[in-house]
Amino acid sequence: MGDFSTLNQSDLNSGLSLSPSLIKQREHFLSQLSRLGFEGDITSEVSARVVASTDNSIYQRLPLAIIYPKTQADLNKAVKAAQNGSITLAIRGGGTGTNGQSLSSGIIIDVARHLDRIVFFDEKKQTVTVEPGVILSRLNAFLKPHGFFFPPTVSTATRATIGGMVATDASGKGSRLYGKTSDYIESMKVVLSDGNTLLVKKESSEDLKKIIAQNDLPSRIYRQVITTVTEHKEEINRVFPKMNRGLTGYNLQNILSEEGSINLTRLLAGSEGTLALTKQITLKIKKLPKVSQLIVIRYDNFDHTLRDIQTLLPANPLAIEVLDDRLLEVASQDVIWQSLENILGTQSHKPVRGISFVEFVGDDLSLVKENVNSTLNLIVKSPFEHIDFKVISDESIIKKLWDLRAKAVGLLGQPESGKQGVAFIEDTAVPPEVLADYVVDFKSILDRHNLPYGMFGHADVGCLHVRPFLNMLEPKDQALIRPISDEVAQLTKAYGGLLWGEHGRGFRGEFSPLFFGEKLFKELIKIKQQFDFKDIFNRGKLVPGEEYSVDRIDEVPFKGQYDAQISAPFKQDYQLALNCNGNGACFNKEPDTVMCPSYKATKDRVQSPKGRATLLRTWARLTSLPDGVPDKSTLSALTEELKRSLDTCLACKACSTQCPIHVDIPSMRSNFFANYFQTNKRPLRDYLIFGLEFFLKISRQHPDFTNFFTQNPVSKIILKRLGIVDLPKINSAKISSQDFISKEWIKNNYNNPKAVIILQDPFTSSFDGDVLKKTLELFNHIGINARATKVLNNGKAKYIRGFKKSFNKTAQKTLNYLHPLTQLNIPLISLDAATGAMFKQEFKEFGKDNFEINVLSVETYLKHLIENELIPQHKFSPIQQEFTLIPHCTEQAMYPTVTSDWMFIFKTLLSLPLNTKKAGCCGMAGLFGHEAENVTLSKKIFQQNWASTHHKEILATGFSCRCQTKRLTGYRPSHPIEILFQSAKNT
Repeated sequence: MGDFSTLNQSDLNSGLSLSPSLIKQREHFLSQLSRLGFEGDITSEVSARVVASTDNSIYQRLPLAIIYPKTQADLNKAVKAAQNGSITLAIRGGGTGTNGQSLSSGIIIDVARHLDRIVFFDEKKQTVTVEPGVILSRLNAFLKPHGFFFPPTVSTATRATIGGMVATDASGKGSRLYGKTSDYIESMKVVLSDGNTLLVKKESSEDLKKIIAQNDLPSRIYRQVITTVTEHKEEINRVFPKMNRGLTGYNLQNILSEEGSINLTRLLAGSEGTLALTKQITLKIKKLPKVSQLIVIRYDNFDHTLRDIQTLLPANPLAIEVLDDRLLEVASQDVIWQSLENILGTQSHKPVRGISFVEFVGDDLSLVKENVNSTLNLIVKSPFEHIDFKVISDESIIKKLWDLRAKAVGLLGQPESGKQGVAFIEDTAVPPEVLADYVVDFKSILDRHNLPYGMFGHADVGCLHVRPFLNMLEPKDQALIRPISDEVAQLTKAYGGLLWGEHGRGFRGEFSPLFFGEKLFKELIKIKQQFDFKDIFNRGKLVPGEEYSVDRIDEVPFKGQYDAQISAPFKQDYQLALNCNGNGACFNKEPDTVMCPSYKATKDRVQSPKGRATLLRTWARLTSLPDGVPDKSTLSALTEELKRSLDTCLACKACSTQCPIHVDIPSMRSNFFANYFQTNKRPLRDYLIFGLEFFLKISRQHPDFTNFFTQNPVSKIILKRLGIVDLPKINSAKISSQDFISKEWIKNNYNNPKAVIILQDPFTSSFDGDVLKKTLELFNHIGINARATKVLNNGKAKYIRGFKKSFNKTAQKTLNYLHPLTQLNIPLISLDAATGAMFKQEFKEFGKDNFEINVLSVETYLKHLIENELIPQHKFSPIQQEFTLIPHCTEQAMYPTVTSDWMFIFKTLLSLPLNTKKAGCCGMAGLFGHEAENVTLSKKIFQQNWASTHHKEILATGFSCRCQTKRLTGYRPSHPIEILFQSAKNT
């Protein structure tokens, strides 16, 4: 057993500095890379190394440097540069490993940044050739228009790379019918340890004879593998479990066929980068099923949920996935639950303690329905009692349900009483017929250690994800990793299963002899030595090399060991960063999702929420050390690199809702800036931002003078030198004094169901005042007594730049003004999504005397009026033109019903179907797009997400979105309220 207390104290105190010998090794490697003409990116910056030191596991290991190959040939050059054997190379894809698979103290080769090309698609042969950094969801998005897909469906599909899936032989949902990644590999191009490329594919017996007749590295590899699988055939058949989730990581089964052909892709899949580096993969693909139906079954007993699997399997579903009550409780707090409440959250006579998702797919609707009906009969006759069941045919609802299931891996990471669900025994697999009994014994282990836990997973194939809740900052909880891992490993072995059923081994490689047996494990060592005789590849993982042993699970530093050194005040300010479990949801590159715009545009993980959270934790730790940091220059460099990373955050707040852990980077950035500028000089622009709302007040009073001042060429030059560009013209709301609330109006409208108060925000009222004016006129036209408040400063700009004290004063002043209005029983509405969201986020972050103000969005209020028959429909005239709505990214993140609400409004009032589209972030985000140093990034984000949307049929709810589109295309989209106004005006 490892002793955590014996870790080198200087490593714990810094963990960032390198010894002279390591620096020398790194510099030699990098100079060799340069000599060989490496074309990709290289960084040894402390920030990039820190970000690459963690994944979705409990571990932390700092690499020497990160390289980002730009071409496939760069991989060959990396291996050739490491030929002296002093440095190890670890290839990295999505960075979502749960067991430290790609963590290394050597060189990280990140293929996700550049090697993400789809090389060739052969529709006739039904194959696709990809580079290792291609993301699964992006591959399937490419294949979908052609009617194909790559079947292995992992829950991390939005960031898992194909190379990473090959490395762990990933499977996921539907593996009972679709199999796993290795079942689809047609061929692989890999770089061997001598730096040369080998094409690995099925070789006939004749070709094999030619290969082994040579005297080179490939021939030696093939000879060793043949010897192993032929001489130990009976042992392989005896040891390898008879179940869907096979013994991956040097899979010795099905390599050599009866007729003598050989296919080493089976061996390479699951080898976690310890045998070779993957350059390119050709995959077999399948036709997309045309029909999908889902049965949702709710139980009051999780044991019955599991035991009922055997009842359901004869119906031959694609998948049966289960969720336990702890996961359901956490999921009910997630933003996605709002749209699933009527399916998962309906009241029942018993508490819901388990749910099964049973999916059927096919090309013939009648056959799929027949299978569904057969399953319903099985459910009714089942000896295990259920609460209820529903059949879901709506594809959009089915997708949302699976999205919720995919979030499970992150949701259990949400903190609860200082503990989080952590991954270290979370993908065990046993034969499905013994799963329920196995779980009883598994629970008893965790209960004996007094640990709460959550369970979910692929019950149809016996693979269940279990995450015990631990506080990994506490030594007593750290010390539980060893005994629990040992007990669970023995338990899975006893039940004929595996400790790693899906997510690979990583640092769990020490358990390989237990599952392979000593005889086969020695053969794995021989295979490793032939492939990688210098132990260049991912040293310390799976099997030992000649000079290096396999890492043990309690000899690798835990993240929690480092985080425990953070002082109490910093823990309070940066607790959200400590909560980040590295699930990687922010590495999502889907173009129509809101998280994370800076990462999607740069592909730089330092500029992602996970990256920023990791840097904030590390900076807080080093700053907390009582005796100071041994290497002050390292802390200084980290501080400035962290500052640069936070400067590119758009403060869109998507991470606060889309991240399963709700890692809110903008709130922590505000805290960091407040700290940073205590000892660093602020730029003059910050003080202009500080006074922005005051300046806007004057500007609204003198719009012509302000526009002349900000729009003339000389002023633009001055503003650009201050770091501000492209300011929009003032277009203030020209409303009369009668449009404002007054004491008399308040007195006359107390408790009036047809009264509403519109909160004026500084940006809409200063730059897009027509929206406010038309909203007031629209409401009064349809019989709603609408009035506006004065323009209410919200301090958003101060918050973003870390003027915390001043922001608190501004926010409190606004809340104090609004508090009496909340007593009137009159709705308060906001026209700007970002401003309205502040009442649920930023305003709730300060002060014990804070009180919540319920502010509705305009569409929520309109829907309320319609549903309560408070709007006369004859007040609107038909509009023939079609429109497509793109909601503000804040709305997409926080209010998933925004699009359906506007669709309902347009259909009801205008008899007009409203198209909707997600476009991610527009790149403006308040002042971000006006900051000179961010203009290029702002435009790139717009080009990625919004470039195809600038036409007159587009509607945009966000002021920033309308402003950015006007700036970059010359066209200003309308707010949907303006279309309603136009219709009402024509009556």
